[in-house]
Amino acid sequence: MKFRFPGGIRTSLTIALLLIVGGALGGAYLMVVPSLERRLVDDRLDDLQRNGIEVAAAYSTSDFSQPLTLDSFVARAAFVYNARVVVYQVAGSNPLMLLAQADSASSGRPVADDPVALETARTTQIARGRVERGGRPFGEVALPLLTSGNVLLLSAPIEDQLATVRVVKRRLLYATGVALLIAAILGSTAAAVHARRIRRLERAANRISEGRFDQPVVDSGEDELGELAAAFERMRVQLAQLDTARKEFVANASHELRTPLFSLGGFLELMSDEDLDEETRAGFLSTTREQVERLTRLSTDLLDLSRIDAGRLHVESEEVVLADVARALLDELQPIAEASGHVLTLDTDPEAWALADEERVLQIGRALVANAIVHTPAGTQVVVRTEDRGGAARLSVADDGPGIPAEHAERIFDRFYRVEGAQASGSGLGLAIARELAERMGGKVDLSLEDGRTTFTLALPAVAVAPEPVPAVS
Repeated sequence: MKFRFPGGIRTSLTIALLLIVGGALGGAYLMVVPSLERRLVDDRLDDLQRNGIEVAAAYSTSDFSQPLTLDSFVARAAFVYNARVVVYQVAGSNPLMLLAQADSASSGRPVADDPVALETARTTQIARGRVERGGRPFGEVALPLLTSGNVLLLSAPIEDQLATVRVVKRRLLYATGVALLIAAILGSTAAAVHARRIRRLERAANRISEGRFDQPVVDSGEDELGELAAAFERMRVQLAQLDTARKEFVANASHELRTPLFSLGGFLELMSDEDLDEETRAGFLSTTREQVERLTRLSTDLLDLSRIDAGRLHVESEEVVLADVARALLDELQPIAEASGHVLTLDTDPEAWALADEERVLQIGRALVANAIVHTPAGTQVVVRTEDRGGAARLSVADDGPGIPAEHAERIFDRFYRVEGAQASGSGLGLAIARELAERMGGKVDLSLEDGRTTFTLALPAVAVAPEPVPAVS
């Protein structure tokens, strides 16, 4: 089970901001306060060490012939350097013991077991550190007195330094509290704004998932949420177009199927009449056969479209001689052209070789030639031409018929789109399938309207034709 903050993203963002601000201020606290305390204490110990070196130098040049002279020396040093000054005599080595010969704080607690002084007595090196006496913190520096083998200790309270650190601590804590309060207010406000934008995107996504594409997805922000909203809007537009195309496809396909089916049903009902003469019956059979062929072509076209849309249409990649394709088209469609009064001719270039799927090229050529025959009046000349131009192998079908109106040229390749007129119309799928197949083979199908001629051109990747070998002379 996933954990979710109560209140949703607004609470989550606010808490995240508080954690970030709190973590940053906590890190600053850990970096500033200990280092400040260490710096202040070290500065005080440095002062004590410099003072101790001066006292030790003065000690080495002084003559303490009378007992009170040493006490006077440490008292004067304590007054000058504002520190407690103690001179120890090392008494014994196992265990190591210290005896205070002179102490500027005669009324204070004895410091015979002072750890800093013991460290110097043990190592004969300068030692420094912090100690607690009577609940008060002190900074201490101990130096060896080389002329006598004794130990000099300077001790001073460091309460002022620690008080400064405590002030900084309190101010950092106050600043942290204020920063967290401001962060909570600003974070809650910003999170509320972002939460509203996210909820708008959520509602938009729900509308799109329900198939309602009428309302645009709008977000004026220029951040990631704005980019996401723009992506949602592009998706909405594309889905709306797909949904419109789907509805049109279903409506058009239903219409195209219903027309021949209705015709078939009517002819079958008429043919059941026993009084029907053989000539009329034969005519009905011929018309019925034509409707069945129309249904067969339509079902084949719909199957090809479904395979193309599903990405399951497989095309080969092989060398295709377009001149051979053109001749095959002439052999196949010449009877149809002659029956409708059209003149079908060839103009081929034997060096026009394409890298494509020969069966699909035939299918495209068949659609282009059939389109020219069906949509032009009798007596129209239809020319099938092949050529190699500009690195592309071209198969073109041109006719000198009335042509396609300019306002229809842009949509002639749309599915189920037909230019209604005096001439017969097909299902409106042939050119759409032709363009889709050409694109699958790395080519394209274009329409050109020039000088009263309509030309459809299939352009495919060309294959260089190798020259025939020259026979060797014996």
